[in-house]
Amino acid sequence: VLDALQENFTIPIRVVAGGLRPGPAAEPLNARMRETLAHHWEQVAERSGQPFDHSFLQRNDGWVYDTELPDTAVVTMRQVRPSATLPFFVRLQRAFDAEAVDITDPGVYPDLVDGFEVDSDDFIQLLASPEMKAKTWQDFTEARRLGVTGFPALLLDEGDRIVSAGPGYVPAETLIPALRDWILQQHTALAPGLVCDLDGEIC
Repeated sequence: VLDALQENFTIPIRVVAGGLRPGPAAEPLNARMRETLAHHWEQVAERSGQPFDHSFLQRNDGWVYDTELPDTAVVTMRQVRPSATLPFFVRLQRAFDAEAVDITDPGVYPDLVDGFEVDSDDFIQLLASPEMKAKTWQDFTEARRLGVTGFPALLLDEGDRIVSAGPGYVPAETLIPALRDWILQQHTALAPGLVCDLDGEIC
């Protein structure tokens, strides 16, 4: 959906790590968590088509669902190569959801950053730094300040106010026309530079 937005609008996208289950909020993969994740994954797959590898839920080694490290990885990529932040975030999501890669394990990140034009050793060192941890928790604070209570969340920053573009997953075929109409109504003077016209020929 975000790829489609970038194809249709010239509005920059900034990825903020929301913090699903970081640090103190992390939970072990017990019977209750397995049931919860399986239910959520089925819902997400049904609505969005996102594939999931449910074999991950069969782990019985005390694994803890802690999202702090992958969140920090996203913030680290934003620090070292901002233009790769969104593609890297997508890579992490695919690795965990569809490939059963344990993205809470620092050891998997040399492979995950491959192809993103970053030095893997430097990335891993920065990933483990107090600086990146602090920046990540600043992201969590920002998400709460913006009123984010669920994921995914898409917000429009107008400078003087933040507008929700819809909580949760919204398919591109629904979101793009609604966003185009909203921009044309709210920002008529700016619209020609922000959105293609309805036939897609003038941007």
